[in-house]
Amino acid sequence: MTAVLAGKSIIITGADSGIGAAAARLFAKAGAQLILASRNAERGTVFAKELADQGATVRFVRTDVSDEDDVRAMVAAALESHNRLDGAFNNAGIGYAAKRVHELDRADWQRTIDVNLTGVFLCMKHEIAAMLKTGGGSIVNTGSVGSVSAFPVAPEYNASKYGLLGLTRNVALDYGKDQIRVNALLPGATDTPLVPQQAKLKGPEHAMPHPMSVLGRMATADEVAQGALWLLSDAASYVTGTALTVDGGFTLT
Repeated sequence: MTAVLAGKSIIITGADSGIGAAAARLFAKAGAQLILASRNAERGTVFAKELADQGATVRFVRTDVSDEDDVRAMVAAALESHNRLDGAFNNAGIGYAAKRVHELDRADWQRTIDVNLTGVFLCMKHEIAAMLKTGGGSIVNTGSVGSVSAFPVAPEYNASKYGLLGLTRNVALDYGKDQIRVNALLPGATDTPLVPQQAKLKGPEHAMPHPMSVLGRMATADEVAQGALWLLSDAASYVTGTALTVDGGFTLT
């Protein structure tokens, strides 16, 4: 792999498993200097050490993206470690309670909005403030095919992911003149620990009415992370405000 992120300071949230961990491995091979963030300090610390032992420049910062003080400290860590912030993969997110709206608790609604939407707002707020000081950067926000398609029994998740796409486009519009590119990555069904948890919650009576992809399989986390790598790299230097769907054709059905 060519070092397409060589010397770039990059934050990854939700970095200790699934798509975030795949992105961390991929970005490290591409030469990035990484700040890894997640809520699980034990798992994140172990993972950061694994990457460092393989030669990566990496630091772990325990971060709850719904807590503005945590997000502020995460960005400060990037500036302290690397003197700048060039890119961010705002990937942290949670699933849904698998209830219809009349069954949904206010707490379930609020928790999903706090992480999936407010968390992305807080990350971009502080990331962009840092990027403005050094002439620009690139941000990728993890949405979902649930940003453009409705899922059964997922009202809070759909609302958060549709909102993320709107937020991404608005911020791309507002900061293009500052050379800050902002895009959304919309994965379909991906082989991560979250998928079987959600399937168990939903039950067969709420299965999707069409296949998870026209390719007949789920994506690997690495396949999705490749999309984030491209959007963060200079190869996508004229791409902003877009939604890159990595779904094996799910949204065609």
